[in-house]
Amino acid sequence: MSFCEHCEGQRFDRARVLRALRQLRRELRGTDRTAADAMGAALHAIRTLDVPHLEIEDDDIDEVVH
Repeated sequence: MSFCEHCEGQRFDRARVLRALRQLRRELRGTDRTAADAMGAALHAIRTLDVPHLEIEDDDIDEVVH
């Protein structure tokens, strides 16, 4: 199964976000941080990721359905 460039990029970005959240969970394990603190840390971890914007030029008439 193959994905168009846009979908493949989204899958890659999603994987990076999930890895960052799992790493944060490991770091927070065993601490006494509140849920609000943990959520703030998670949001900060995601904001610091360098997620590129994928722009696809529509030069072809053929459409990709995904």
